[in-house]
Amino acid sequence: MQDLIKIIDFVKEIDQLKAVLRKTRPLGMQRYENSAEHSWQVTLAALMLKDYAAQPVDIDRVLRMLLIHDLCEIDTGDVIVYDAIGSEHEAAEAAATQRILGLLPNDIGAEYIALWHEFEAATSADARFAKALDRALPLLHNLNDQGHSWQNHGITVEQVKTVNGGRINKGCPQLWQLLEPMVDEAKAKGWLT
Repeated sequence: MQDLIKIIDFVKEIDQLKAVLRKTRPLGMQRYENSAEHSWQVTLAALMLKDYAAQPVDIDRVLRMLLIHDLCEIDTGDVIVYDAIGSEHEAAEAAATQRILGLLPNDIGAEYIALWHEFEAATSADARFAKALDRALPLLHNLNDQGHSWQNHGITVEQVKTVNGGRINKGCPQLWQLLEPMVDEAKAKGWLT
């Protein structure tokens, strides 16, 4: 019974992800999406795009990575990817992941903590594909919202291509081939500097 109580406590804890606002808006909406919505959408996108992965992937592992990848934001909040590079932020996310997934009983938490680290390091085809989609979704939001988040944060086309292009191309090259000309078009429209 104690293990069940720990799992229920974890489920209650992750409900807080619904309150973490991101920097992009859902398509056609004026409000900002929350991290739980992002996790749901990117997971479903992975399921639909699995055949486009750069290498064969274990979709079950990919889905599990994407469902947990942003749980750390319960403690750290969402940081725009262009500002999220650095050991201090990475250490805070790792500590938050340890705390939240550490609520789980037995070895469940350890299994998911290892999966989170694999995602972060992009050390497998599964992780590279998951990271590609994690980068593609905010990019799609910006492309369909006249670069709203990009403009609000002064993001350049070089930043978008460097941060997103590399990650998307490594995990899902055909998706980057589709998106890169759209990024160039966004620059031509003045949505990026």
